[in-house]
Amino acid sequence: MPNAKVLSEKQAIVAALTEKLQNAAAGVIVDYKGITVAEDTELRTECRKNNIDYAVIKNTLLRFAFNNCGLNDLDEQLNGTTSLAICADDPVAPARVMADYAKKLNGKFEIKGGFMGGKVVSLETVQSLAAIPALPVLQAQVLGTMLAPISALACVLKQIAEKDGAAAE
Repeated sequence: MPNAKVLSEKQAIVAALTEKLQNAAAGVIVDYKGITVAEDTELRTECRKNNIDYAVIKNTLLRFAFNNCGLNDLDEQLNGTTSLAICADDPVAPARVMADYAKKLNGKFEIKGGFMGGKVVSLETVQSLAAIPALPVLQAQVLGTMLAPISALACVLKQIAEKDGAAAE
């Protein structure tokens, strides 16, 4: 039986983790077995750039936090080495970054499961979320689509003016 000090520290960790999970837009749990320090450092740098909170957490503490948040279905994924990536503002970022590293590290890094909006999502859903481009890329695509007709009209008008002999500026 753990002493009172250790127990209170663990309860504080679970409480803080529960609060993070409740405030998260989405999260992904990952098996990180076999990655090197350099690979881990690179992953954490990428996580910071995307505002992702990434941490290695003991399975027991994570299980208590998941149960507090109603994410009991993820309990079966909590075995072996487990890390958690969560993001409060972008629901796609954790899936995208973790899937990129899973591809890059080829077998050393594996996505176990995830959640979004307080509900457990399947591994297939996590993979499909990972395929969605980053928000700035999506915004650029929308703007490009909106500007295409205007740009085409400007090109046609310029060609008509040049054809008639006028100097186009």
